[in-house]
Amino acid sequence: MRALAAALLLLQQPRVDRADLRAGLDTLYAGGFPAAALYFTALGARDTTDPAPVTFEASAYIWWAAALENDEYERTRIDSLLDLAIARARATMPGSGHDFWLATALGYRARQRDLHGHSWSAAKDGKAMHDAYARVLAADSTCADCYLGLGVYQYGLARASALARLVAKIVGLGSGNAERGLRFMRRAAAEGDLARIEAEWVLAAALEREAARDPGDRPALEHEAREAVARLAERYPGNAVFQRFLREAADAPP
Repeated sequence: MRALAAALLLLQQPRVDRADLRAGLDTLYAGGFPAAALYFTALGARDTTDPAPVTFEASAYIWWAAALENDEYERTRIDSLLDLAIARARATMPGSGHDFWLATALGYRARQRDLHGHSWSAAKDGKAMHDAYARVLAADSTCADCYLGLGVYQYGLARASALARLVAKIVGLGSGNAERGLRFMRRAAAEGDLARIEAEWVLAAALEREAARDPGDRPALEHEAREAVARLAERYPGNAVFQRFLREAADAPP
């Protein structure tokens, strides 16, 4: 029985080694978005059932679009890649590996749909993402990477527009909690594996938004956010997204 359980667990995991995924992510965060996209394409060709490389290929194009400040850049390609990643994840054997990659791809797709004004479908993807990550944590409470998506979920709901909150209520997402969201993001940034760098970046962006909302804590929040991005920029000086954040922060009025 133990041998069978071990074999089933292996079937639940992505076929591409995590070290290979980390190497691609390191290229991505270094600002080599085209190279990272090609790298993940090649990884995906190793196993056409694995959702992990396809998910991160979409992420490479998302970062590339952010660097270009062009939300429409490769939008169709990103949507297609995320749809494929979700389909691959759903086609694999149910379990923690299945749910983790399903949740991750759904989270990226929710982000894309929200970015392009599709609040209803974004909310549905967000709910499905939340539920999938919750299943992963129920099976493996050590999944620190799960807390990035859950943190964005909690924070995004708490800070959503009135229309988005109405949609969230209809879909059954709840109201969210900004403090809990920030706490979850901090955990992913401190303890995460594949999600660590993205969690640091997302947390810094959230702290900068919180600073604009809270004059009393603004200096401390801005300092934390900018120190975090400065560390990222020092590690990855070729990343245009990090560099632009620091330039804009330096130019902001006191």
